[in-house]
This record gives sequence, structure tokens and C-alpha cells, in this order.
Amino acid sequence: MKVHFIAIGGSAMHNLAIALCQKGITVTGSDDEIFDPAKSRLEKYGLLPESFGWHPERITPDLDAVVLGMHARIDNPELLRAQELGLKIYSYPEYLYEQSKDKLRIVVGGSHGKTTTTAMILHVLAHCGIEADYMVGAQLKGFEVMVRLSHTAKVMVIEGDEYLTSPIDRRPKFHLYHPNVAIITGIEWDHINVFPTFDIYREQFAQFINLIEPKGTLIYCDEDAEVHRVAVENQRTDIQKLPYVCPEHRVENGITYIGNTALQVFGHHNLLNLTAARLACRQVGVSDEQFDEAISTFEGASKRLELVKKSDTCAVYKDFAHAPSKLRATIHAMREQYPNRRLVACMELHTFSSLTQEFLQQYRGTMDEADVRCVYFSQHALQLKKLPPLDPEEVRKAFGGSVDVFTDSTAMVAKVKAMEWKDSNLLMMSSGNFDGIDFAQLAVEII
Repeated sequence: MKVHFIAIGGSAMHNLAIALCQKGITVTGSDDEIFDPAKSRLEKYGLLPESFGWHPERITPDLDAVVLGMHARIDNPELLRAQELGLKIYSYPEYLYEQSKDKLRIVVGGSHGKTTTTAMILHVLAHCGIEADYMVGAQLKGFEVMVRLSHTAKVMVIEGDEYLTSPIDRRPKFHLYHPNVAIITGIEWDHINVFPTFDIYREQFAQFINLIEPKGTLIYCDEDAEVHRVAVENQRTDIQKLPYVCPEHRVENGITYIGNTALQVFGHHNLLNLTAARLACRQVGVSDEQFDEAISTFEGASKRLELVKKSDTCAVYKDFAHAPSKLRATIHAMREQYPNRRLVACMELHTFSSLTQEFLQQYRGTMDEADVRCVYFSQHALQLKKLPPLDPEEVRKAFGGSVDVFTDSTAMVAKVKAMEWKDSNLLMMSSGNFDGIDFAQLAVEII
């Protein structure tokens, strides 16, 4: 079997390409640019294109499938050639479904918490010896790649992103997976370039519930008013609905416990994610005792409240948080876990939504629990996204309270380095990297 990837360098795309290669399928691909870690991974498996660019001559009639990445445009020369030849063209969500339609599919959806919940489920299943295929949006400890496809696994766990499927398929990705077990962790407006109103955004989750397979299960966060609404308003009687809330827990000497189980993760949002994962694992036969034993060794997903470095009096964490609810939840988790330490929180406005003046108002009060609040954004990022300039004063007013706004990341780092760090913690939050800040080196310098 031969499969060609258009835009093979994407985060999900290159991992899917590697997964198919590991399965014994002949894989080729093209892209106009590829950066690490994708570049190194593709090279390791002999999948890195010999030259960058689009080469329609690589699209030949003997291809069994073409997988189209979101990075490609609708007029991509290779796509046009594949259409001309009448080849079967898949988005990567479509191809994942094709590879998993005979398996029990657990799909984790929600505006936040998807990656961590997916990672928790996979960690527990692996600990219990239950083979599972998967697609997850971050590199997980103990998992070489972010996608696994096999002939033998009877279960597939999928992180269900609500963003668009491909340039020629405008459906949200998670609408293509048809879960047997569906999870909704939270609903908060995002991707406003695609979903211009909150009602349109919320409707995608209502449709997600309608796409659960008959006799399937919906696991949903009952603490989230919008999730509760879409779950309760849904009239399906052929699925099981399992609401969840934060479990009873306690924090002792900086460690969070559920019952007698000591956890390596912390925060209200992570306890919610853990509860969703527990309910999902029950659906494939994992007992609560097995779950507790396994989850006690879970260290978290990459960049999700990830500890960079700590001493007896200071800790530095980095987090993927960028949406308003994520900021609020992550800062609250740090405050709850370290109640007697000063908290310095720095966040980067990096996504299209976060850099839009209309959406900025959603951030009001999200950083109030931090003692020192810094917000950074790049004018260059605005140019790349073809957005109008932002006035730092507008950003400060949108967040409310005492917030320092920076458009130069080196100036923000200088402010951070000049602080006194005894009995203080630093939290760096972004889906980017603050224009190249070395978090590890920063942590070394302040501790």
C-alpha cells in the first residue's frame, strides 16, 4: 500500500506518517518547509522529502491514498493533480477514522484539558497492559510518537480537536471520529476566525454528541455550565450519559491526594481531567483500584503545568495555557498548591483569537490570582496573522487590574531576572515560546 502526504511536516501529519511507516505502509510526502522536531523525526524514518516544495509529479496513479494537511492551500499543485487523477483524498482525521472504524474509539473533546485527559487514559491503559492505538497532541513520556496505528489493538484513544479538518473539508476534526466513548471537558469560545460567535462554537459540541455511536457513552464535566447545557438539552436516549465533578482531595506538604493515592499532578482542572479519564477507563474494564495505582505514576503531559526546575524555596513551571479559562485554571492550580508563595505569572498572546481586539475582553480577571502579572505579545505575530496593530494599553485594560504588558520578550525576561525569588514561583504560559525564551536557562538563572 502506498500513501502520500501533502504537508507532511505538520505536528499531527508527520506523526501519522511515521505511524503508517511503522505499520509497514510505503509513505512519501511533500512540504514547503519543515522544522524540528518534525524534520528530525521524519529523517530518522527515511521520510524527509529530498527537497522542499510542491511536486505534482510525485502524485501518481498507483497511490492508494493521499492525506491532505491543513497547512496546504486549496490550490496546492499536488492536491490539484490528485483531484485530476481521481485519487482518494483524506484529511488526517478521516484517515484516522478509516484506520480505527473497527475499534472502540474513545474521543476526548473540549476547549481545554484534551491533551492531559488523553494522556492520562493512555498512561493508565499502558500500565494495565491494555493495548491501545492513539492520537494525542503532545509528546508523552514513554510514547515515542504522537500517533500509533496497529493491526492488533482493539481500542483507539483520540484527542478530538474542534478546529477545521482540511482546506477542502470545513468540518471540525472531532466530527469525523464517531466515538463509542465521548468526553467533553469544557466549552469556552475559541477559534473565532472559524466560529465567529459563541453560539456557533457551542453548536459544534452539540453536534459532537449526536455523532456518538448508538449504545455509546457521553462523559461530561457537570461543573461547566455550557457543557451541562449541551448534554442535558440533547434528547438521545440510546446513549449513556455520565456527568462528573471534581473529586474530594487534599493537599499536604505540596502533594495532592485522592484518598490514599498521592498524585504527581495538581490543580482543580487536573483533578477534573483525572475523573474524566477514570470514567473512560471503566468503559474498557479498568477497575478503580487499577486506575489509582496507575495514575499515581502519571507525571503530566508535555508543557501542561510542566516543572522546569525547583529548589526548596522556588519553582518554575511552563504551561500551554493561552485561552482565558486555561489561564484562570492554571494560575488557580499554582495558588492552591503553593498558597504561601508569591506567584509571578507571565503569558503570551500568541493565537489568532487571543490577538483579536474583540476576543481580548474574554481575558478580564483571568490573572487576578497571581501576585505579579506580565503579558507579552509580538507585533510580528500580528503581521503574520494579518491582524491590525494592538496598543499595549488596550491589552492592559482588557485584562484589568495591575498587568504589565510587553512587546519585547527580552524586556520581560529582564524584569523577571531582577526580582527576588525566595518563596516565589514563576509560571510561564503560552502556546508559543515567547519568541525564543530558553525556559531551562531562565530557571537556572533565577533559582
